[in-house]
Amino acid sequence: MTPVPLAICFDLDDTLWEVQPVLRRAEARVQAYLEAEHPQLAQQLNPEAMFAARRTLAAEVPERAHDMTWLRTEAMRRLAAHHGHDPMIGDRAFEVFIAARHEVEFYPEVTGALTRLAGRFRLASFSNGNACVHRIGIGHHFEVTLNAESVGRAKPDPEVYLTVARALGISPTALLHVGDHPENDIRGAAEAGCRTAWVNRRGLSWSAEFGPPPDLEVTDLESLMAQLA
Repeated sequence: MTPVPLAICFDLDDTLWEVQPVLRRAEARVQAYLEAEHPQLAQQLNPEAMFAARRTLAAEVPERAHDMTWLRTEAMRRLAAHHGHDPMIGDRAFEVFIAARHEVEFYPEVTGALTRLAGRFRLASFSNGNACVHRIGIGHHFEVTLNAESVGRAKPDPEVYLTVARALGISPTALLHVGDHPENDIRGAAEAGCRTAWVNRRGLSWSAEFGPPPDLEVTDLESLMAQLA
């Protein structure tokens, strides 16, 4: 791929770490909190009910559907109030959730690769989720860290990638976006004029429904570095 990009923007969930174990643990912590502090409410709620409440809320308030922090907190507030409890339980439950949300286990090559890439490129991150790279401990690698909540839009909206490029002061064509999701990370970035690298850890085949294939396809960040070299 020529020329070499000036900057690289990374997705987070399922690109730098596997997200489902993290979310399952965080949901279990919330349930444990409710059982310990609000046992009557805990009997009326479970992760499936809370997920359904978030989905309903996102449909009711689509302009806030990109904001995972608001969705989780507000849905729990409404559930608590509906069952006759203090809505502020939603805020406290979210604090339990978000603490566990940041207990991630990086894929084996990630920390070393970020260190080496940060020595060669300007790095940015963008996530539709609410994980914070600074809270996780890798924020020092990134010059720009944005997410759907801060920008007001979620991937695959092309404006997301244009916002990252503007924050870096570069053209979208000089930005390489790296992520695992064919639509959110690859098609969206390509539509914004960015170059793309698909982190395909599971050995999937590219589907034409997502448009032209990515500029790069890699199995992990080590192979990304090899191709960029």
